[in-house]
Amino acid sequence: MDKLHTKQVDALFEAILTLQTVEECYRFFEDACTVREILEIAQRLQTAKLLSAGANYAEINRQTGCSTATISRVRRCLEYGNGGYRTVIERTAKGEGEA
Repeated sequence: MDKLHTKQVDALFEAILTLQTVEECYRFFEDACTVREILEIAQRLQTAKLLSAGANYAEINRQTGCSTATISRVRRCLEYGNGGYRTVIERTAKGEGEA
């Protein structure tokens, strides 16, 4: 995705990496995104976690409200994407186990 890799996007990601608490994340994302955008990203992450845990489309739809098209897109990203979902899922699972 060469269109995505720009200095502006680098600066955005570097800024996100400076956030240190969940509250700081809330403040930044509430300023930078619409509520709907934040909720959609959260829904996709939950969908990725459920797919990784072996949930089926009907179960995921029931739990998240995600359409089958979105579930399919997330599944394709898990299978053929860049590993972003997997990285986050693994790291958050480790964090949950340590708490």
